[in-house]
Amino acid sequence: MSLYSHRTARATNRTAELKYMTEEEMRLALFGMGGSPARKAAQQSQQTTASDQPPKATARRKNAKNFVPKLIVTLRVGNEFEGATELFTHQAHTLSKLQAELDAMKEARRKYKYIELVSVK
Repeated sequence: MSLYSHRTARATNRTAELKYMTEEEMRLALFGMGGSPARKAAQQSQQTTASDQPPKATARRKNAKNFVPKLIVTLRVGNEFEGATELFTHQAHTLSKLQAELDAMKEARRKYKYIELVSVK
């Protein structure tokens, strides 16, 4: 008998000895006969709330949109060199101030020739 076949025979004997437990048997082994106290409390609270109050029409809550961080970039823009200028604001949906500034500059370049950064908040 080779060493490998001897090991294989021992391994098959061990697996034959294992008992596969059902979910209920595992619960009984872990939590005992009474079940978990949390489950009992939850069932009792459901029964009391169901019997105490008549069914109500549930008011639907508005689905809250995910919070998207916004940085507001303010630029002073104009088309004439040292001429009339106006304030241009851009809301960037990013946390990076540098990226927000670049996005605002790109947007302002479409319409204006001269751009000066005022603030990023």
